[in-house]
Amino acid sequence: MLTLTSPIETWAHRWPAGVKLAALCGFTLLLFALKSPALLAAAALVTAALIASAGRSFAGESARMLRPLLPFIAVVAIWHLITQDPAGVPILLRMTTAVAAANFVTMTTRLSDMIAVIQRLARPLALLIPPKSLALAIALTIRFIPTMLARSQSIAESWQARSPRRPRWRILLPTTLAALDDADHVAQALQARGGTD
Repeated sequence: MLTLTSPIETWAHRWPAGVKLAALCGFTLLLFALKSPALLAAAALVTAALIASAGRSFAGESARMLRPLLPFIAVVAIWHLITQDPAGVPILLRMTTAVAAANFVTMTTRLSDMIAVIQRLARPLALLIPPKSLALAIALTIRFIPTMLARSQSIAESWQARSPRRPRWRILLPTTLAALDDADHVAQALQARGGTD
């Protein structure tokens, strides 16, 4: 799930979060059970049709949210082309479809609704970890990913403004430090509000 709730209202926004998350789990299990590239391609088309059914603006936003996946797609594709291994096709189809479906669920579900579902599911684990803390950790992770992607993009743009060379690994340290700084600010904000209890 690489994105946040979309401001573009769709029919899927009205579906209960629990139903969407359960459907996503079932669909992801099905994706990993499928071995045939043809069936995986059909699953990808179904996912694309589902996203397109929410409208052109939503579909465009959803496609933009898949951009962070491009380096992984490139690495897998290049590796399997070099090794001449056709197993790369199912891997790429499965990965892209799973992330697109997860993005669709995230974009059409409020974070508060997801937290409520996670808290209900985590009740049996209450002796090991408080459900509220687990739900908050998952919610913060979901919220942090797009923020971190935007921060790393900003750092890369800053590097490009100062140097003709591509940033590549050089932005790794500043991006890591920015992530730690953001995490520290979040921890302080939580502590100021009485912690997670």
